[in-house]
Amino acid sequence: MALIVHKYGGTSMGSTERIRNVAKRVAKWVRAGHQIVVVPSAMSGETNRLLGLAKELSDRPSPRELDMIASTGEQVSVGLLSIALQAEGMDAVSYAGWQVPIKTDSAFTKARIESIDDKRVRADLDAGKVVIITGFQGVDPNGNITTLGRGGSDTSAVAVAAALKAHECLIYTDVDGVYTTDPRVVPDARRLKAISFEEMLEMASLGSKVLQIRSVEFAGKYRVPTRVLSSFTPWDIPLDEEAKSGTLISFEEDEEMEQAVVSGIAFTRDEAKITVVGVPDTPGIAFKILGKVAEANIDVDVIIQNVSRDGKTDFSFTVPRGDYARAIELLKSKVQPELNAADVIGDDKICKVSIVGIGMRSHVGIASTMFGTLSQEGINIKMITTSEIKTSVVIDEKYMELAVRALHKAFGLDEAKA
Repeated sequence: MALIVHKYGGTSMGSTERIRNVAKRVAKWVRAGHQIVVVPSAMSGETNRLLGLAKELSDRPSPRELDMIASTGEQVSVGLLSIALQAEGMDAVSYAGWQVPIKTDSAFTKARIESIDDKRVRADLDAGKVVIITGFQGVDPNGNITTLGRGGSDTSAVAVAAALKAHECLIYTDVDGVYTTDPRVVPDARRLKAISFEEMLEMASLGSKVLQIRSVEFAGKYRVPTRVLSSFTPWDIPLDEEAKSGTLISFEEDEEMEQAVVSGIAFTRDEAKITVVGVPDTPGIAFKILGKVAEANIDVDVIIQNVSRDGKTDFSFTVPRGDYARAIELLKSKVQPELNAADVIGDDKICKVSIVGIGMRSHVGIASTMFGTLSQEGINIKMITTSEIKTSVVIDEKYMELAVRALHKAFGLDEAKA
């Protein structure tokens, strides 16, 4: 008998019929002798509907009240799922995050989990109950309900699994695992049987939308084996088959890890490049530029400072496309006059394409293969950034799909592994 945490996304909870299927699936695991904790999301579209109501009443609603409103979506889900499980003959009980309690800081709408009290949940499990806990939320030191931000239910599930020292955390979603790249771009993309936490963290940060990045961070920090699998397989498939399906996100040293040099290709269109032209090449110049950007709560990704000429240099970096216009305005109004820069220019038609793989640590020539492949396709590289297990390039957005397909083929990712 093992303690397993199940997490179900909004699509899986999208109707009473789907909730009934989730209940049947959970009941199957319980009847096989496992202790089960379930962390469901709100029903599909419900959080957007609730927040939309608040926006109809105010252009700047209080973040505290937004959390109070948004948290009700998950409370409905856990109540409905508990009722569905009881109809299946299961002894089930539901809890909101504050009842566990899941303790967070006070950063409303983007709170971070600080601790989880597992006594109440363990007592219920020992009594033979299925425990259902709201995802996405907790309670701050002042007793206020908080939410963890978009995708926070993934983080909740992994955090609960860590607190309970669960055997595994199963993330049921609308895809059947982690792929070498997006199958919508590369039809020959292959599902990975296993991937390391480190690789998954890079993939999540570089544009893969399979898991929320904070959930992967939690899984890696507390060494929680996490599996991504489909909630749309029939609920009554054999449990042994289901337990081995999807993609296991595990540890690098695991024997089951696929020994590929490059494990996947990640990409994101949500990028824009900004260059501050002709700034003094003096100590502290990066801080003077990026400090102002950071104060405006704008994330910066790839950074390049060009070679100095006549004491002047160009400083380039990328920002999320949604922050592009605001960043340009900020730099032109505050940074350019202060530094006497020649100009601030930008390009919001770029994308980032990345290769990821732990095998890159011990193999040479990987970046060279990447650059050569892009060159053969006539794709110009605008910026490059690297780490031990990834190489990312910034290119024109119009070449993104071509680049992903070419790199996927160049690194043999479409080839079936034994």
